[in-house]
Amino acid sequence: MPAPTVTATAADFSGSVSRIGPDLRARMRFAHHRGCPVRLRDLRYVQVSFVGFAGVARSGELVVHESQARPVVRVFRTLYNERFPIRRMRLVDVYQGDDDASMSANNTSAYNCRRTTSGGRWSEHAYGRAIDINPIQNPYLDGSFVAPHEGRRFAGIDRSLDAPYVRGALRSADVVVTAFERIGWLWGGDWTYSKDYQHFSATGR
Repeated sequence: MPAPTVTATAADFSGSVSRIGPDLRARMRFAHHRGCPVRLRDLRYVQVSFVGFAGVARSGELVVHESQARPVVRVFRTLYNERFPIRRMRLVDVYQGDDDASMSANNTSAYNCRRTTSGGRWSEHAYGRAIDINPIQNPYLDGSFVAPHEGRRFAGIDRSLDAPYVRGALRSADVVVTAFERIGWLWGGDWTYSKDYQHFSATGR
């Protein structure tokens, strides 16, 4: 499949970092709640440009830990300049904090005060140290389990760097994986016992 024509230019990129103000705090009532492992004052609101699947520049939003905000903007500047396509980028509160719903919508997201899939500990998303990109094209795999369900048709695609182009899919050592590695984040596609192709985190978990 050929890449879509892109109307965005590198000079169009916009990235900003701000504190969580009252309006945003009200919007985050599902993602953040009593008992979360980080405080809202330790999180930052990040707005970045991205190239949509139609090749048109769009504006997205994420919440990450304050220590990761500026590096994350650098990552998305690289992705924008390299024309990596992203379906959508909205706060998980649009989906009432439901990670399954966010994944099924192919939503690229970051902060969400939730447990891991196994439920044994806080997810790195609960610390603002993880981002999931295009979950349908990059599903989580554990044996026969695939999440989201809509990602099943992408579960077995070739993810080597020279593999055929699949719009929005991540591959070993591609521009996205490399951009995150530059800020010290690791890719879930490199995990041994399961694969979380959508997932990047500052801790590798």
